[in-house]
Amino acid sequence: MHNISNLGLAYIGDGVYELLVRERVCGVGAPSAGKMHKEAVKYTNAVAQAGYSRKMEPLLTEEERGVWRRGRNANSVRVPKNASEGEYHLATALEAVFGWLYLNGSTERIRELFGQIVS
Repeated sequence: MHNISNLGLAYIGDGVYELLVRERVCGVGAPSAGKMHKEAVKYTNAVAQAGYSRKMEPLLTEEERGVWRRGRNANSVRVPKNASEGEYHLATALEAVFGWLYLNGSTERIRELFGQIVS
């Protein structure tokens, strides 16, 4: 496997998750870029991601759960102003799982989890 830190996995996963959200928002057919962005923020802010992370955790395999825990426990220096430290750590856990799955080529699993948590 790739030798990437937990925060590195979260960084990659953030991009993967953002792309999935953008696909979903575009599928709804928002009429302007501003409205699409506003809709995407509902999924991508740390508080929302923390909620999705909680929803995702019981769906994970043991290996995925290990990545989720390592992402949740990763040390970061900055917490967004609109989220608690706990919410930020849960959001990082979600992103780490998506990054890890992406690097393992598990795109079907990524889409499966995403569909289950945002439905």
